[in-house]
Amino acid sequence: MEKKIVIGSDHAGFGLKAKVTEHLEEMGYTVIDVGTDSTDSCDYPIFAHRLCKKIQNGEAPLGILICGTGVGMSLVANKHKGIRAACCSDTFSARLTRIHNDANVLCFGERVVGMGLAFDLVDNFLGAEYEGGKHARRVGMIDAIENGTFEE
Repeated sequence: MEKKIVIGSDHAGFGLKAKVTEHLEEMGYTVIDVGTDSTDSCDYPIFAHRLCKKIQNGEAPLGILICGTGVGMSLVANKHKGIRAACCSDTFSARLTRIHNDANVLCFGERVVGMGLAFDLVDNFLGAEYEGGKHARRVGMIDAIENGTFEE
């Protein structure tokens, strides 16, 4: 089975995106890059939206978004149905968000993490699998909130 992942950044994450893309390709991933293509100032919601549409359309199951802090990208991504984006700057959170939250988008900031930590975040995120079980009930609650059907 082909391993695919979609990646995007704004100008503040462009440099790290290039390095992470190389790392992913070395790991055997086919990388779909939704931009940006330079360090020229741009609007991060555009690239987060492009990435989320690719996941929603089934072009790739997972994504990585990089901006200055990762926070803006995660806010935009989480506005999209079916997207569970987590902004992480430590490997424990990057791993556990897959295992417990079934996150499908990892966000981080080039101004927050260096290249080595970024690779570790990616490796922990991609190396973990959703456990289901008791976590499925909670992820189901997230989905119900998203769909407007949640009841306590």
